[in-house]
Amino acid sequence: MTSPAFPNPKTEFPSSGLMFVLISIGIFLLHASLLRLPYFWDEAGYYIPAARDLLLKASLIPLSTPSNAHPPLVMAYVALWWKVLGSTQAVTRSAMLLAAAFALLGVFRIARRAANLAVAIAATLCTAVYPVFFAQSTMAHVDLATAGLTIWGLDSYLGARNRSAAVWFSLAVLAKETAILTPLALLAWELVCPWVSRFSKQTICLRDQRWPVVVSLLTPVGVLALWYVYHYARTGYVFGNPEFFRYNVQATLSPLRILLALVMRLWQVFGYLHLWALILLMGWAMTRPALRDGDVERPRIELSIQLVFGVVILTNVVALSIIGGAVLARYMLTAVPLVVILAVSTLRRRVRAWRWLVGMVCAAFVAALFLNPPYGFSPEDNLAYRDFIEMHLDAERFLEARYPKASVLTAWPASGEITQPFLGYVRHPLRVVRIEDFSPEEVLAAAQERSRFDVVLAFSTKYEPPHPVLESPRWWEGLKARFFGYHRDLPPAFIAQLLSGNVVFSEQRQGQWVAVIELERVEDARLRRR
Repeated sequence: MTSPAFPNPKTEFPSSGLMFVLISIGIFLLHASLLRLPYFWDEAGYYIPAARDLLLKASLIPLSTPSNAHPPLVMAYVALWWKVLGSTQAVTRSAMLLAAAFALLGVFRIARRAANLAVAIAATLCTAVYPVFFAQSTMAHVDLATAGLTIWGLDSYLGARNRSAAVWFSLAVLAKETAILTPLALLAWELVCPWVSRFSKQTICLRDQRWPVVVSLLTPVGVLALWYVYHYARTGYVFGNPEFFRYNVQATLSPLRILLALVMRLWQVFGYLHLWALILLMGWAMTRPALRDGDVERPRIELSIQLVFGVVILTNVVALSIIGGAVLARYMLTAVPLVVILAVSTLRRRVRAWRWLVGMVCAAFVAALFLNPPYGFSPEDNLAYRDFIEMHLDAERFLEARYPKASVLTAWPASGEITQPFLGYVRHPLRVVRIEDFSPEEVLAAAQERSRFDVVLAFSTKYEPPHPVLESPRWWEGLKARFFGYHRDLPPAFIAQLLSGNVVFSEQRQGQWVAVIELERVEDARLRRR
C-alpha cells in the first residue's frame, strides 16, 4: 500500500504568510467595533484574572480565583501582550483576533491540503462568519485558540510532518486540556486502521509506517501529564479545585444526562445557528452525480482524510458529551470547521452554482450573528454578548453615579463587574450582596434579608426567546433544571414587588434585559435629607 499524495500548502500560491496578512486585515475590519468592549462572563470570572496573576505575580496558577487546572498558554499569551502594550480591553481583543486569524489560516491550509484552493477559500470564509467562531474571535477564552492549534496539528499530521504535529498538538494541550482528545483519537485510528483496511477495497489509511506517527501523537500526552504534575505540586489537586471537578466530571456521568448532552452536541456541530442550512445543502448535493471538468470527474476529498475528519469530529462530540458541566457551543470549535470543509467540498464537486450556495450559507451565518434564534442559546455565541455588555455598562454607570455608597444585591457576572474596575465597567468598586440568580426562590430568600442591601441590579441570567417556536414542555424544563442548571428569571417588576422597591432604570434588547431597583427605604431616606 502506498501513501496518497497530499499537496503541501507551503509550495502553493498564495503563501501562508500572505494569507495570514489578508485574513488578519479582514477580521480586524469586521471586529473593529468590538475591540473596546469590557470583559464578558467567563472572561471576567477566570481568564482575565488568571492572566493578571501571571502578569503581576508571575504565577502560572491563578491566585485571585480558584484554579480550574487549565494549562496557562493562552493566559501567558495575553499577559505578554499586556506587558508590551498595556492591559487594556483593546489590547486583549486584538491579541485574540490574531489568534483567530492564525486559526483561520489553519483552516485554509488543511482545506487546501484536503481539497483545493477554491474549497479552502470558501470554507475559511464560512468559518470566519459562523456566529460562534466570529463571536469568540475577540474573546479571551481558550477554546478558539485551542481549536486553531489543533487544526494546525491535524494539518501537519495529514502532511506526514510528525515533529510539527507533535509541537502543534503539544501547544494545543497547553492551551486547554481537552485538546488531548484529537491526538488520542488519531492514535487510536492509527492502531485500528490496518485491521479495518482488511475489510475495505479502498485505501482508508494515510500511511504504512505508523510508529513515528504514534510517537508524535503520544508527545502531547506527556506534555499534559507534566502540567498536571506541576499543578498537583503547587495546589494539591490534579484536575482543578474539587468544585470544578465535581461540576465537570462527577456530576456529568448520569446516562440520561450523557444522552441529552450528546443530542445537544450533535445539534451544535450539524445544526446550530444556521449550520443546518449548510448540512441540508450538502445532503441535497449528495443526491446528484459528480460534475465533470472536460473528461475528468471533479475529485472528492480522499476517503482516508474523510475518515480522519470523522474520527476527530466523533471523538470530540462523544467525549464532550460525557465530561463538561456546561454544554457550550465554543467547545465544538475544533469539529465545526472540519464539517464545513467536508460540506463545501461536496457542494463544489456536485453543484455547478456552488459558489452561490456558499454565499447563501454565509448570508445565513451573518443573519444569525445579529438575530437571536427562537430557542435558548448562550449570548456568547453571537452578537447577543455585545448587547449584554452594553446594557450592563449602561446600568452599572447609572448605579455608580447615583448609588456610589450603596450595597447592591446582584448575581454573577454583575457582582464581578461592579467590584473589579479592571473589567471595564465601573471606575470604583461597589459593595455587593450576591445571590445565584433571579429565580423566584433566590429573590424570596433575599427578601428575608432586605436590611443587607439598598439597591438591586437585576438582569437576565438566561436567554429566553421573546417568540419561541415551541413552548418547552414541563418535563423538558425539569430535565434542563436537573442536569444543566436551567431556571427562569423573574421580570424586573416582579422582583421590585417582592423586594418592596421601584424600578429606576431598565433596558432590554432581543430577549435580554437589565434593571436597577431602588428599595423604598433608600427613597425615604433621600426625602428626609431634603
